[in-house]
Amino acid sequence: MFGRWMDREGIAQMDIEQRAKLGRATISRLCNDFDYTPKYETITKVKKALKEVGKSVPDDYFGT
Repeated sequence: MFGRWMDREGIAQMDIEQRAKLGRATISRLCNDFDYTPKYETITKVKKALKEVGKSVPDDYFGT
C-alpha cells in the first residue's frame, strides 16, 4: 500500500500533496484506500513529486 511505503520512506502526505498540486482527499485515498484506482494524470503528478524528493516507484506500482 502506498501509504505504508511513504511512511517507511519518511515522506509526508502533505509534501506530496503540495508538490503534486493535488487535493488532500486525493492523496489520502491514494494512501489508504485499497480499491482506489487513480487517474493516469494523478499518477504522473505523484511520480513527478516523488522524483523531486529523490524517490520513485515502479511504473506498474499503482496497478495501471
